[in-house]
Amino acid sequence: MLKVSVISPEAVLFEGEASSVTAPAFDGEVGILTGHAAMVTTLGSGKLRLSDGKAFHVEGGFVQVADNEVRVVTEKATPV
Repeated sequence: MLKVSVISPEAVLFEGEASSVTAPAFDGEVGILTGHAAMVTTLGSGKLRLSDGKAFHVEGGFVQVADNEVRVVTEKATPV
């Protein structure tokens, strides 16, 4: 499982576990599963989806993946 955090300037929108995350990177979607290589990428605008059905519309920011932890730090996020 992945430990996932979704953070905006206003609040921590989600902290919990998910088996996968799909994020709208600046150049297309990126899928993240357990064991994903460490990376940092810039977010574009679009839908951030978690395996449990939770979704957020995000605009800007970045995604960091390291040691099965995914941090999404976004300029703006709204639950979908």
